[in-house]
Amino acid sequence: MRAIALFGVLLVTACGEPETPPAPMVPSDGIRPFTGNWTAIGNRQILDVGPGQQSGIFKLSGSMMLSGKQRLDLAFRAEVIGFSDPTTGLLGRSVWTDEHGDQAFSILRGEAVGPGKLIEGKFTGGTGRYAGIVGEYSFRWQRIGDLGGEELTGRVVGLNGWARLASPDVVAPSVSGGQQ
Repeated sequence: MRAIALFGVLLVTACGEPETPPAPMVPSDGIRPFTGNWTAIGNRQILDVGPGQQSGIFKLSGSMMLSGKQRLDLAFRAEVIGFSDPTTGLLGRSVWTDEHGDQAFSILRGEAVGPGKLIEGKFTGGTGRYAGIVGEYSFRWQRIGDLGGEELTGRVVGLNGWARLASPDVVAPSVSGGQQ
């Protein structure tokens, strides 16, 4: 009888507690690297500003998918509006919206809009879980096709970057509609 009791104690000690699955790893510095794909469709308006030179405004939107173990989220609806000029380059603003409606805002800069041109983004804040977000990303634009007229379609190539979310105990200031 002692042998059976001793065997039971040894068996319980050897097996220990059942293991719980590990939580997703976020580096201690909070940086979340990511890569991704974005396909967009939209429109543009072009103005001839000299021989062989054009300036333009554009608005694009589409689906963005991110990858990486610490990515911000899997999918976003990404929208961008911007201005491109051969002298001053590209300047734009982008909004990434996740499935919960939380948004990450960024500013875009680049040489100009065109196939293979490097475009760099910098997060400037957000709403919900992206309030206080910081980080950077870059990509190159690849035109898929000309839909004719003012319509445009394309995708980004080489999207990669990093982001750091604000600490959960940081409360974002509320925005009010008027002067106080």
